[in-house]
Amino acid sequence: MAGRAPADREDPLTAADVRRGRGRPRDPRTDEAILRAALELFTEHGHAGTSIEQIARRAGVGKLTVYRRWGSKDELIAAAVESARGEIPSPGPDDLADLSYAEISQVLADALPVSARTLAEPGYRAMLAQVFGSSVTHPGVMAAFWKNHILPRRRTAHLALSRAVAEGVLPAETDIEALIDMTVGAVIYRLLRPEPPDADELLEYLRTLYAQAGMIPRQRPGEDV
Repeated sequence: MAGRAPADREDPLTAADVRRGRGRPRDPRTDEAILRAALELFTEHGHAGTSIEQIARRAGVGKLTVYRRWGSKDELIAAAVESARGEIPSPGPDDLADLSYAEISQVLADALPVSARTLAEPGYRAMLAQVFGSSVTHPGVMAAFWKNHILPRRRTAHLALSRAVAEGVLPAETDIEALIDMTVGAVIYRLLRPEPPDADELLEYLRTLYAQAGMIPRQRPGEDV
């Protein structure tokens, strides 16, 4: 008797199955329900503990409906993880290309309160832990998260720090890539501690960290934030 297919390939659909579903208008509410179900299950049980069947059942749809939108579990989980960024602002380098260091740093500083609130949410921290935990066993999820979530923010940080170097805020020999790595690593380390900060504590930490890294100006004594 043939063994049961692995969870990643359960009841695979043929190309003909998927083609038969083409041409129907997609309901964005269905997309949202599927992404929400995928994110909840991935956060609760990790990649190995999540299946397309479970996602479809929680979303209240059939598996064919899921496969019409995403061709594999990795693709769906990656999309669900990306949807979890919520209201985190993500100004891209193209939006900031013509701005000075002072202007770019102000944009970054203005975005920190919303970022802190989102990053401090227990569900978001749990999702991050699952993403990093699956990076070796299921690298496709991390690859998609890196491409869609991390890289755009690294490019923005790189632009801000390049401006800081060009305008003399940071030394000319500053290793920008290493500085970004240290900043991101510090944030992740703080989020995944046994007693993570709340939103207010995290906002204060992000302001301190960004100022130390040179992405926003350091606050002068007595100056209001």
